[in-house]
Amino acid sequence: MTTAATIDLFASEHVADPAPLFDRLRRTAPVHRVSGTNCHLVSTWALVQEAVARTDDFSSHLRSVLVQGDDGVPRAFGMDGGGAVEQVLATADDPSHKLHRGLVLQTLGKRIRALDEAVTRCADELWRSHAADGRIDWVDAMADRLPLAMVARLIGLPDADVPRLLDLAYDSTELLGGIVEAGRIDHLVGASIELYDYLEVHLRRALIEPGDDLLGTLAEACRAGDLGPETAVLILLQLVGAGGESTAGLIATSARMFAGDPAIQARLRSDPGLIDPFLDECLRLESPFRGHYRTVARDCELGGVPLEAGSTVLLLWGAANRDPERFVDPERLDLDRSSVRQHLAFGKGTHFCVGSSLARMEATAALKLLLDRTALVELDPSDPPTWVPSIFVRRHRTLPLRFHATRSP
Repeated sequence: MTTAATIDLFASEHVADPAPLFDRLRRTAPVHRVSGTNCHLVSTWALVQEAVARTDDFSSHLRSVLVQGDDGVPRAFGMDGGGAVEQVLATADDPSHKLHRGLVLQTLGKRIRALDEAVTRCADELWRSHAADGRIDWVDAMADRLPLAMVARLIGLPDADVPRLLDLAYDSTELLGGIVEAGRIDHLVGASIELYDYLEVHLRRALIEPGDDLLGTLAEACRAGDLGPETAVLILLQLVGAGGESTAGLIATSARMFAGDPAIQARLRSDPGLIDPFLDECLRLESPFRGHYRTVARDCELGGVPLEAGSTVLLLWGAANRDPERFVDPERLDLDRSSVRQHLAFGKGTHFCVGSSLARMEATAALKLLLDRTALVELDPSDPPTWVPSIFVRRHRTLPLRFHATRSP
């Protein structure tokens, strides 16, 4: 039997379908050191939960990520400029994290109802623009575009800038995935700088004339002295860079599972009230973020494995969500599963995804649109779906669908 000690994290089969790797890790090495690095993979439900709760031992600060070297060997790539880059929101610890999270939730709480209407309207417009002759690439038409359009609206950025933001957002987070073509790193760093500069311009405008949006909320916090302008821009950078990732993953994965399983599709068509548990099962089975990094704050151990201060752990949400010790028959999509929302796809604890409610809203609107506009949806056998090559996110690159329309779009 192949042991965890021999795994190649970047092997194409593990990138394409991580479930067998997750199973091997859970069984043979729940805290597995990636050869040649100081990063450990944590894969069981119990140990991921434990690490999340031990905030004194495991900091949310993002110091380094695993990348595939030109020789195929995993290496650590520094992400914080040797400590010079400020940690914000998802990568911050309290009390900074609490402040950043509160400002984002303050805006989201005020605008969620208006965004509900905007999500439905935007999904309809995207369908009308991209669905033709019984075919649609669901990723290009909906999964990529809808989340960034809503993130832009939440922040207060122009609708016309969404295509540019989409390119910059995915480029600025690509390095986290660990699989980067030779010579592309400079381009990705440049995209992050361009996105930062773009957001800084809009924050400056908001500092002069704040609006009823996240830019306005952050500008008011800056004017009150609670937040520095550079910190505000980094919060915006993180929201644009990662804000669309999880939702894009869910919107595409749910459509793929809907189209690929006639029995599930029939149940959802007969009872749309099952959309909510269906989305939770999609989140559990294909967690949009395969995991998140934590920095070991002090010498400690996890699962009996010693960990040195300054080293890194990658908490594998995707592996924990398929742990048979937590979920009965974990590989099966079960609309009747009890405690269906107790998955870790949106994280856990104080860092539970700040945009989870918006992600659910968008995925629900997209799936309801498919139910409403079609009598049948199928995968295109002549054009199979593809995944973004990454060890960090689980997101489709393409998802061609064929459909029989119930009425003209």
